[in-house]
Amino acid sequence: MRRPSLKEVRGFLAEGVRQLVEMPLYSAGIAAYRCGVKVAAFNNPKARLLDEGQKEIWGRLDRSISPEDRYVWIHAASLGEFEQGRPLIEKIKRERPELKVLLTFFSPSGYEVRKDYPGADCVCYLPFDTPSQVKKFLYKVNPEIAVFVKYEFWRNYLHELWRRQIPVYLISAVFRADQFFFKKRSAWYGQWLRWYTRIFVQDENSRRLLEKINVTNVEVAGDTRFDRVTDIMAGCREIPELDAFVGKRGSKGRAPLVMMFGSSWEADEMVYSDWLRERHNVKAVIAPHEFDAERLRKLKDIVPGETVLMSELRENPLAGEGKRVLIMDCFGLLSSAYAYADVAYIGGGFGVSIHNINEAAVYGIPVMFGPENSKFIEAQELKTLGGGIEISGSDSFRRNADRMLYDVTEREQRGRWAGEYIHEKIGATEKIFKKIFL
Repeated sequence: MRRPSLKEVRGFLAEGVRQLVEMPLYSAGIAAYRCGVKVAAFNNPKARLLDEGQKEIWGRLDRSISPEDRYVWIHAASLGEFEQGRPLIEKIKRERPELKVLLTFFSPSGYEVRKDYPGADCVCYLPFDTPSQVKKFLYKVNPEIAVFVKYEFWRNYLHELWRRQIPVYLISAVFRADQFFFKKRSAWYGQWLRWYTRIFVQDENSRRLLEKINVTNVEVAGDTRFDRVTDIMAGCREIPELDAFVGKRGSKGRAPLVMMFGSSWEADEMVYSDWLRERHNVKAVIAPHEFDAERLRKLKDIVPGETVLMSELRENPLAGEGKRVLIMDCFGLLSSAYAYADVAYIGGGFGVSIHNINEAAVYGIPVMFGPENSKFIEAQELKTLGGGIEISGSDSFRRNADRMLYDVTEREQRGRWAGEYIHEKIGATEKIFKKIFL
């Protein structure tokens, strides 16, 4: 047997010391965060949902998990990551029916919307990433395979899965040079990535970045969201309230034109509200990212007297007469609602980051969005192709919205570019499924 070199011995020792220091500090930070959630739960509704959901985990698992079952565990941080993971979940259920699926969320915005998702055999929150919780969870579930979606780097889960030799995959991942993995002071985080059995990235740039830090368990497979939005389009739902408000979907010569504001935040409304008040020949549909009674009241005040809630239309189909702004005070219909639009504005780009622009682009319409979009490959590529338009502020919105709505030739051309781009990107789910399960 070859004796290890002095350099290798030093490397083993350094790694051992790092593990002894890193794991307790990381776990202490997670435990402190858990305490912070408990305190915040007294005043913050989201924290309260997370705190209550954490208490329900073990009861849900006891009711759902049997030692005889073979589970694939899929974790999505929130709703957006769920939509990326969903095509893989549904393919597993179609082609490997002997396997059951456990779906976990960390964010209430994902769990509360999809806790009854029928494609999974069990849905619950992810227990906090402390050593005791991790071991208890993995002992209870004993998954054959674990799949994390896009940005999930839970240190203790990854290490324990690796230690137990349970294959763990990261899908639809994107890496950027400004992430902590690639900084000199925190380069040791790169070890976490080596605990994945395979990392499926969206683009070649991500693969090259990982190669620079000697992470080679990587494959470029694309983004499963493209498969998801094409599935959504194929099964697009009729929405009677929108049929009544803007006219039948796809009807010829429909007037007036329709602007869709999807996943809208207050920062977005500050950009487009003045324009909307002035454009009397345009109908608008606003789907706020989140809402309560106060939020809906403010939205109705954007165009006073000319706004109706979708819930009001459901109660009284005549409530939309004389109105030109519809507010979708419901969840689950946005992806189908884009089919009714001539142009879409996707919110979030004047906050942390834009929401899903693919859901709109798949219908072959131009998509507009704010400047916080650098983390999204599809935004950069759509801007380059012309199917996506970045908005820098109110004047920029006004100028581009008018051009898209009133220049028929340009609107249709940009819409074609957007639709073609989406359809050229499908296929990531098939690639990933074959590598993991076949």
